[in-house]
Parts: sequence; C-alpha cells; structure tokens
Amino acid sequence: MKDHHIASGDGADILALFDHDGTIREMRAAVSRFAKEQILPLDGPLSEAEDFPQQLWRMMGDQGLLGMTAPEKHGGLGLGYLPHLVVAEEISRCSGSVGLSYIAHSNLCINQIALNGTEKQKADFLPPLVAGEKVGGLAMSEANAGSDVMSMQTRATKCEGGYRLNGTKLWITNGGTGDTFVVYAKTDSENKKITAFLVCKGMPGFKPGQKLHKVGMRASETYELVFDECFVPDSNVLGNVDQGAKVLMGGLNYERLILAGGALGLARAAFEESLSYTTERIQFGKPINSNQAIAFDLAQMAAEIDRERAFAYTVASMIDAKGKTAKNDKSLNRMCAEVFLTAAQAADRISTRGVELHGGNGYTTEYRIGRIWRDAKLYMIGGGTADIRKLVVARELGLKLGR
Repeated sequence: MKDHHIASGDGADILALFDHDGTIREMRAAVSRFAKEQILPLDGPLSEAEDFPQQLWRMMGDQGLLGMTAPEKHGGLGLGYLPHLVVAEEISRCSGSVGLSYIAHSNLCINQIALNGTEKQKADFLPPLVAGEKVGGLAMSEANAGSDVMSMQTRATKCEGGYRLNGTKLWITNGGTGDTFVVYAKTDSENKKITAFLVCKGMPGFKPGQKLHKVGMRASETYELVFDECFVPDSNVLGNVDQGAKVLMGGLNYERLILAGGALGLARAAFEESLSYTTERIQFGKPINSNQAIAFDLAQMAAEIDRERAFAYTVASMIDAKGKTAKNDKSLNRMCAEVFLTAAQAADRISTRGVELHGGNGYTTEYRIGRIWRDAKLYMIGGGTADIRKLVVARELGLKLGR
C-alpha cells in the first residue's frame, strides 16, 4: 500500500454529462491503466533521484497522449481541451512530477505551436514532439520577471537573417532534457514589446544553466536557461514580431485549465491514499475512519473533488464549444483563472489533511502521501501564483486594484 497503490475513490461519473458518446471516458480508462502500470511505479524512485522520466516520453507518444490538441496531419489527435484535461488529471493522479512535465510539453509547448505556428513550423516541429522523440517546454520567467512577466530582461536584437538572444530564463520545466522551447524575449524595450521564438537544443549560444533542486515535483526537472548571442533565424519567430504578448495571452487560459487538471489529479491521489490508509489503520479495534471526525474529513474531500471536477469539465467543454474563437475570448479569463485557483486550493487542502490523517507515517518518505503533499504545493505557486489568479478574477469583476 505504501507506494504503489491507488484505491477506488471515484465519485459520480461527472464526465458522462459532457461526453455523450463515451469516447473520452474510454480514453480516461485507457490512460488510467497505462498510468497505473507504467508511471506510478516510477514516481517514487524518479522523485528520490530527481531524474527526468525520459523513458516514458516515447511510450506516451506511442499512446497518442503528447499531441492531444495538435493537428492530425502533424501526428496529433486533433482533440479538444476536455480530453486534454482528463489525460493530465489521470497522469498527475499517478505522478505529480510526470504530470507537470507532461503539461509543459503538451500544452505550454505543443499547443502554442499548434495555435500560433506557420504551416511549415507545425510540419517541422510538431511530429517529433508529438511522437516523444523530442521534449518541449516554455521559457518565460526570469529571476526578476515572474508575476510581472513584461519586465523580462532577455533581449532579441535584429541581425541579418534573424535575431540574437541574450539573457537568462529561470524556473524552466523540462529545461535540462528539453529540445524545443517557446522562448519570449524583448524586441522593443522602449515600448515593452516582446516576441516569441522557437529555440532548439544545439543552437550556438544556447545552453541549460544550473539545475534547481525543489521540495516537490522533484522528477520534473527545473533549470535555468542561458542565451549568449544565440542566433535564432527569422523562420523561428512564433507569431508576429513584437506580438509575443498576444501569443502569450492567447495560450494563458488553456494553460490554466490544463494545469488545473494536474491539481485535480493530485487531489484525487491524496484522497485515495487517505481513504485506503484510514480503512487499513486499526486503532482501538476498528478502522480509524469509523471515527466520525475522520469520516467527515473524507466526505469533505470527496465533495471538494466532485465540485472541482464538475467546474473544470464545464469550463473545458465551454472552450471546446467555442472552437478557434476561444483563443481571443476574454470572457474566459475569469473562469480559467477561477478553475485553476480553486483546483489548486483543493489539492493543497486535501493533501495537507491527508498527511495529518496518516499520523506520523504521513511525515515519513515511506508513504506516498508526503510526496503528493509536496507536489501539490507547486500548483499554489507555479503557472502564475494563486494571488495572481485572484487578481485576474478581481479585475474581471471591475475592481481597479493597484491602478
């Protein structure tokens, strides 16, 4: 039970409300089996060693999981964001680390290329990323440009045939192993204009810097990226020059939605571990969850998870119904910020209480709940902090904070 076990903690079949022909539920079942068999047993060892799960990438590519929203003609499945959310949830349920790296690859990199790339860029970059032959990521944050991303200092200077990038990115998921990155850099400092570029491993002047050692998500590698006169050809501009903010904002709602799937997976894992442990842990001659206080805690966990899944699936279905127009639909800003905010809060609360329900065992590395707890905390911080998500919601309510 300690490290390779997932209990049956599923509630109502909420997905059935949105999946009328059953195809997404079939996909969920297949991904769940794959994740339990191939990902879950590796979660503990990889996290302990801080090793990136390279061996899983081709396997996920073969399963079609990496290119959920990529066009079929470029190797993807051409599906919507509800199936993508469900896959992220199931993978994260078995490993927070693998789930985070998966989201960075499939959504922050592949989805951005699918949304903004030229036909040639899609044909060149997507097939190896979708197949798992290459690993992708996003490079936006810097040491002094996190929540205030437009204050980034990385510069892209025009030269013959392209641009020369100089600067340093920080907190880059998949940064050490990654082959292809969507990189944002200033191209017009006076007017605070940025541009998105496709930067590849092996380009002169581009290299990973220091590896960052984290409390959680330890098998999802996080690196500094260094650009020193890195030449990027004009053909690798993603979107239009000086329009990187449009590329960034156009993908932000999708990013928040799919990251919510990662948080949901960890919330479910924490609940299932807690349900199993409190059933098997005997004190005073009976399972500890026969105590009303503990039973009520488990009931509260289940209710929160059902609520958050219903909310997330609803928002994903709304986005899918809007199709291509969703990319620039500002009415989705509030809901996507809300769904990520509350899913992360639920994962944080449920995993924290799960550790407590495990008693002293919850504070050891021998039980999985501690790893889930540490992994879940990331979603209160990464992908834009919880407070930034609240700020987005507040502004959508018409509040003039800080102005």
